[in-house]
Amino acid sequence: MISETYCPRLAITPGEPAGIGPDVVIQAAQKSFNTEIIVVADPGLLKKRSELLQLPLELIPFNSSVTAKPHQPGKLFILPVTHDIKGKPGQPETANADYVLNTLKIACKGCLDKKFDAMVTAPVQKAIINQAGFPFTGHTEYLAEVCTTGYPVMMLANRKLRVALVTTHLPLSAVSQAITTETLEKVINIVWQDLKKRFGIENPNMLVCGLNPHAGEEGHLGTEEIDVIVPVLEKLKRKGLRLQGPVPADTAFTNKSLENIDVVIAMYHDQGLPVLKAQGFGETVNITLGLPVIRTSVDHGTALSLAGTGKADDSSLVAAIECAIDLSHASITMAKSVTVITVTA
Repeated sequence: MISETYCPRLAITPGEPAGIGPDVVIQAAQKSFNTEIIVVADPGLLKKRSELLQLPLELIPFNSSVTAKPHQPGKLFILPVTHDIKGKPGQPETANADYVLNTLKIACKGCLDKKFDAMVTAPVQKAIINQAGFPFTGHTEYLAEVCTTGYPVMMLANRKLRVALVTTHLPLSAVSQAITTETLEKVINIVWQDLKKRFGIENPNMLVCGLNPHAGEEGHLGTEEIDVIVPVLEKLKRKGLRLQGPVPADTAFTNKSLENIDVVIAMYHDQGLPVLKAQGFGETVNITLGLPVIRTSVDHGTALSLAGTGKADDSSLVAAIECAIDLSHASITMAKSVTVITVTA
């Protein structure tokens, strides 16, 4: 049993300085949470944004040697990453790209070093980071580089549905080539492991989408199902995994198909996420599986036009914080368990 006094520590990165990340962090800070929140950011940025939003904000230097306490509204512990932030709300600048990446690296390494129990990320502006000369496809891939171990799998979840992705931020023309036997088997195993370990689902029931229309129509509309997907599913079924599919994506998300399903595994980003977000945009959480750290994030982008206006909605960040709290508690429970679950590809 977890002690009733257990209070996890969460590191939050506000993301793109010109976006709504700083706004929603400050807005969420006005609420109560049963966790200690440490924002990894430039203090000047947060103070200026809080003044612009006319919201109270007290920044308290973070001290890891002090026992964690539940978050108090209007206050944030801060691990300062000082930077001469360029630009204004709504106007991203390449000069801030290294700062954004540095906050992510510090938060992630803090989780690896057990200073933090989890990290929560606000959105970044991918194009600006790439224009600054840093190859960057997304949080998931970048954090995998920082961790150096593990294989990242993106899963988004809300109260109605969980969707995990075999491929993430790739152009559609590259998806088919990226869906290999090795990759698909690895992703399914990671999803299965983490649903058991982090979500407490004893025997996950997973629905796997096909890649092609009608799941390939027996090879007439594509052969990826025959060549890769079906053989992998049959192999893993023999190992005891509960797998349904490949199911055509246009019927995979019907109520009948989703009966007793714990997660849908989609082949690519825009195959599964539009349905998920249509069912719960603003309440959906992005969860990175397969890494040695717990990371959750929002389901939206930087919304530059709303930055600094006070009109940004912090509900997705609040959901990400609450999810990180739950996953932190589950992690402690698993650490105290004598049973270790491993699955090899």
